[in-house]
Formats: sequence, C-alpha cells, structure tokens
Amino acid sequence: MSNINGKWQQDNTYDAIVIGSGISGGWAAKELSEKGLKTLVLERGRMVKHVTDYPTMNFNPWDLKYADRVPQDEIDKHYPKQNRTGYTVRQGWKHWFVKDDEHPYTEVKRFDWIRGYHVGGRSIVWGRQSYRWSDLDFEANLKDGIAVDWPIRYKDIAPWYDYVEEWIGVSGSNEGLPQLPDGKFQPPMEMNCVETDLKGKVESKFADRKITMGRTAHLTEPTEQQKKLGRGKCQFRNLCMRGCPYGAYFSSNGASLIAAEQTGNMTLRPNSIVHSIIYDKEKDKATGVKILDAESKQEMEFYAKIIFVNASALNSAWILMNSANERFPTGLGNSSDQLGRNVMDHHFQVGASGNAEGFEDRYYSGRRANGIYIPRYRNVDAKSRQKDFIRGYGYQGGASREGWSRLIAEMNFGKGMKEQLHEPGRWTMGINGFGEFLPYEDNRITLNKDVLDMYGMPTLTMDVEIKENELNMRKDMQASAIEMLEAAGIKDVKGYDRNYGPGLGIHEMGTARMGRDPKTSVLNSWNQMHDVKNVFITDGACMTSAACVNPSLTYMALTARAADYAVSELKKGNL
Repeated sequence: MSNINGKWQQDNTYDAIVIGSGISGGWAAKELSEKGLKTLVLERGRMVKHVTDYPTMNFNPWDLKYADRVPQDEIDKHYPKQNRTGYTVRQGWKHWFVKDDEHPYTEVKRFDWIRGYHVGGRSIVWGRQSYRWSDLDFEANLKDGIAVDWPIRYKDIAPWYDYVEEWIGVSGSNEGLPQLPDGKFQPPMEMNCVETDLKGKVESKFADRKITMGRTAHLTEPTEQQKKLGRGKCQFRNLCMRGCPYGAYFSSNGASLIAAEQTGNMTLRPNSIVHSIIYDKEKDKATGVKILDAESKQEMEFYAKIIFVNASALNSAWILMNSANERFPTGLGNSSDQLGRNVMDHHFQVGASGNAEGFEDRYYSGRRANGIYIPRYRNVDAKSRQKDFIRGYGYQGGASREGWSRLIAEMNFGKGMKEQLHEPGRWTMGINGFGEFLPYEDNRITLNKDVLDMYGMPTLTMDVEIKENELNMRKDMQASAIEMLEAAGIKDVKGYDRNYGPGLGIHEMGTARMGRDPKTSVLNSWNQMHDVKNVFITDGACMTSAACVNPSLTYMALTARAADYAVSELKKGNL
C-alpha cells in the first residue's frame, strides 16, 4: 500500500468502525451513532436503500419470469450450494444471495453457507422469529460440563431484551414459561381454526406442552417511535423476502440504519471489503481496518478508537484469522486457539405433517408471515430429563388450506376443473423441529489460501457435523411430532427426517465465543476481546452455546449492551 499522508489519515479517522450492516451491525451503528460517536459502517456489498432498492416487492406471480423459478443451468453455474435450502434461489429474491462461483468455500463435510452481500445483509430475508434465551440456556454448559460457561446470565441481558423488543417491535403473547421468558410484545397474530383446535387438544393431553403464536418481529400495533421512522403495520402479504416497503418487519435497512443516519453521526460505505484489522503492537490495540474497494480494487485504510466486528459468525472469524500478525500468528486475538472453533447451527428438517378434517367450512384471510411455536419441553427439569440426549428442541409450524396449485398435476380440464377450483383444498397441518447443536471444539472453520474468491482473497474450509447427541435428539423430535399431531386428531400423519447439513438453519454461531477465561475463550462478558480490548464482536461468532430458539434477538440485545459499555469505557479513557 502506498504511503498515506497525514491529511488523508485524518479524513479517514472516526470514533468507531462497524464492520457489517446486517442485524447486529445495524444495531451497532444505531447505538454508537446515537451515543454521539462518529461512526463508519463498512459493508462489503452494494448499496441497498429501503424501498427504493426492493425491485420485486410488489410483483404479482405472473410478473416473475419462469413462474418465479431459476433455470437449472443458472443454478448449476451460480447457486449449487445456495440452492440447497430449497427456497433461496427464486426470481423474486435471488438478488439477495451471493453466487457460489464468485464466493467459493471448501467442505470437508457438507456445510450450507447461505449469504447475502449488500447493505442490510440477511436482515432483509431473515425469518424474524424472535425469542429470548433463559437461564436454562445460559447455565447449560456449566451444568452439563460442556465447552465453557457463559460469562453472563439472563438477568444481565434481560433489560436489553426489553429495550430491543420495544424498539424493533415483536408481536407475541406472554406464556409464563421459565424456559421461554416473556417479553415486551405487540399484539400477537391470530391462529387459524385448525391451529386453535390443535392447541386445545395438545395442551389438554400433554401437561408439559404449550402451543403459542410465533413471536415475530412484525409490527401489529406500531408505536409513535416506529411510525416516525416510516414504519407501518404488517399487511399480511407474506412477500417478506422481497423487502418490505411498509417497514413492517424489522430490518437494518428499514429501521436501525435509518435511525443511525438521522443522528448525522453515521457514514455508510458500501463496496468496502474489510480483509484485516490493523494491530499496533506498541499500543496493544487495534487502530483501524484495511479494506479493498470492490469497485475500484483500491486498498484503503480507516482508523478508529473502537471497532465492532459484525460481519456474521463465519466472516467475522475470517477477518480475524486474516488479520494474523507477529503477536497473533493464527489470527487477531487468538491466544486461546478458539477462533474458528465451536461452530454451531440449529439442526432441523425433522417433524411431521398430516391432514385435518372437519373444518371444510372454515378459511382465513391474508397470508400471515408467521406460524405457531411449541416451546422446549425436554430436559427442562428433572421430570423431563432424557437418557439419550441433553438439551432440547422446539417446533415451528402451522396449518393452511391447499390452493389452486394442488391441481397442477391432475389430468383434469374444462368444467370439472373449474368447479373444483371454486373450493379450496384440504386443510394440512405440520410442525418442524429446531434442535440445539452442541459446541464441539473440532467443529471448525479454517483459512484456505489455496482457494481464492473473485477478489483474490483466501476463502474458508468447513469441517462441521452433527454428532450422536443431535442424532438421538432428532429421533425424539420426529416421534414427538407424530405423537402430538395424532393426539390432536390429525389424519394420515407422516413423520420425516430430511437431509440436513450444518448451516442449513442459517444460524451460524460460536467461532469467537464469550467466556470467563482468556485461555479458553475469545471474548469477555461484554463481547470485548480478551487480547485486544478495543475490538468487540456481537454477531453470532460470540455465542458460547446455541440454545434451541432463534438467536437474532439475542445478537441485537448483546450488541446494544456492548455498545453501551464500549462508549462508557471510551469516555473513561480505558480504550
């Protein structure tokens, strides 16, 4: 890199740098900017402006080429791994996902890495399910003798859950369950008739089980604060993955980045690929970051007093590993040798489904972008302890009526077909389990300098698998799903355990875990690196265990908490 004069360095110096603009990066940008710090947000992908850059948000089905499908030759060339989920590659939203041939990675074992490189990241397409963790989760490693203990407990993060839930807007109902703490909710969405019937029958026959409406980051009763950001009520279109022009579901683009921009303290720089963090050995701290401009291919440096790394669990670890130096030869802040290890996800694609009879005169309105949730009931106390596996699982699912597409494969035509289409099809009911994935030290990612991406940078090699505990859990997840549906009178119930590869849950976690001991963890209780005190990591990389509920709400709460601490420490002169 060419010499940089003092004026250039001055113009490229900020109070804080945030790497990434997704769910946690957007929150870091908002919190740091609102607290008065001049904050630079670096996003490796292109600019995406709220509403303006949602090209398919209002398309009708017939507006999309190939009936919303992508030609197989295009999938084979660009999306063979991204397409494994069965839903990522569609004409309506393929622009939110990277091309595998441009951003390759190597698999020792199958790993489905689903990525979107643009402003807002996966906050545009996330599932929006928002659940609090409990002390059952934060204490689990210690009680089970697994990995390392979390350095925080529920009481440490509870106020931040309150803060985040109220700000983003989470709809749901309080249930009084210790394993699934209640929150600050907007009114829940409604269950349909089949789901309501299932709830009554299951809860009456299984005292340990509860069925509730999914807790989801969709506005059902917007607050004045949310309206001032331009956000509105959910319209029940269920076109969320195209981008929500109403701002009804939470995304960085439609909420946190707007709030950060309104402060006048945020500078957002897209097309800025952070490839390493600059470490000053004499000061024993990070002084800035090095980027490659994706458009000009020019290398640049930016400087700051504190750095928040929010590039997503795997990319954050990649940046740290690629920042190796004389002091940290295996990656910045990696004296514990835990960087890139303990990779976790949520294993799913196991459950049951069937047909519901007796509701043929009932229907529902709208397309609700949410389903029911059955909270964990295994290994929550002595009575529910299992002998074949530790931890637990929950279910997401729902009921619906088949539509016109049920006749696509039928050899029917004319008057008879038209008459059939006047009536909706059968009611179907299904539940899909999401299970906890233990933190195994040998489930890891490593830097691969032999396989380069489109910018000539090293890539990652994935060596991750589920093991005996998860496999045993999956047997129970399927059996319990069948048991509940049959008990509720669902007909033709069939269980399933489909092909699952780690990463498919899109909840990557654990590559730079929090812990109490610098010898066995990368981060302390404030998401601060043990080794480099002015670097904070608050995305999925920080997680010490996985729980069985969706993690994004916890990322946001941890980010708000860490930003508050970082600014306080900065003002005290400790950073």
